Amino acid sequence: MPVLKKPTHVIEIYLQPGELWFGDEHTRIRTLLGSCVAVTLWHPRRRIGGMCHYMLPSRIRGTGGALDGRYGDEALDLLAREIKAAHGYPHEYEAKLFGGGNMFQHVFCPTRNRSAQVPDRNIDAGRALVLRHGFMLKAEQLGGRGHRQVMFDIWSGHAWVKHITLPKAARCPAEENTQ
Repeated sequence: MPVLKKPTHVIEIYLQPGELWFGDEHTRIRTLLGSCVAVTLWHPRRRIGGMCHYMLPSRIRGTGGALDGRYGDEALDLLAREIKAAHGYPHEYEAKLFGGGNMFQHVFCPTRNRSAQVPDRNIDAGRALVLRHGFMLKAEQLGGRGHRQVMFDIWSGHAWVKHITLPKAARCPAEENTQ
């Protein structure tokens, strides 16, 4: 990822899994993704926005519990609250999706059920949540093997991604037993 000089007045936020941030044009947000997914939201006219880094699509939650950014549905609900607090509407925001990489070689077996894999479930959830909330999906870089470094500049809405691909997968254990 090229080193992009940030203005001196800009703060830099690093998101850990389960965290989110919503801020103004004086903010750059970074994160590192494996099977997790990050969603960036940006208001092009007001130059405000945020990012979440969720680990799983959802959880079974009882009533009255606090929202938890580790889960995609709840992370997007938390960002939607920030948008409302900023007197905005979801349809005014551009969304970008990143991540959902397979991090373990054994999950590349063609006999594996795609819907049971965490990265695939995270990707499907991210796309569905962006639609459900009414955000404008502008870009995505999802799936594949390996991890991603993501940097999002709220002053411009630009996001940069460096995808580090894992080496080619080894044979699946099931395939080795048949030979």
